[in-house]
Amino acid sequence: QVHLVESGGGLVQPGGSLRLSCAASGFTFSYGLMSWYRQAPGKERELVATFITNTGGMTRYADSVKGRFTISRDNAKNTVYLQMNSLKPEDTAVYYCNAYYVPSGRTHWGQGTQVTVSS
Repeated sequence: QVHLVESGGGLVQPGGSLRLSCAASGFTFSYGLMSWYRQAPGKERELVATFITNTGGMTRYADSVKGRFTISRDNAKNTVYLQMNSLKPEDTAVYYCNAYYVPSGRTHWGQGTQVTVSS
């Protein structure tokens, strides 16, 4: 059974940083196309950052986070990260880890972690 467990969320002041982690299990992690999404209150869930392929390092970011957020992965630890710098109040949302498992074509979600940016 696939499990995605996010951690690292919390309350941070504007301009601060957080690093989110997503620990994956139940599938061959290197075959997973990993992404981070977020959903703010009253808004639709949106893509924040993603790997374009599961084998290379090519990534894509939402325009609103380019230059501030960085997605990375450690296949040895079955973990994907989201480094968030220069945080703004509008980054406040629940952040979700997403895995598209290439061999099955199925998508899996974590339970989410709350990020609140406020002074």
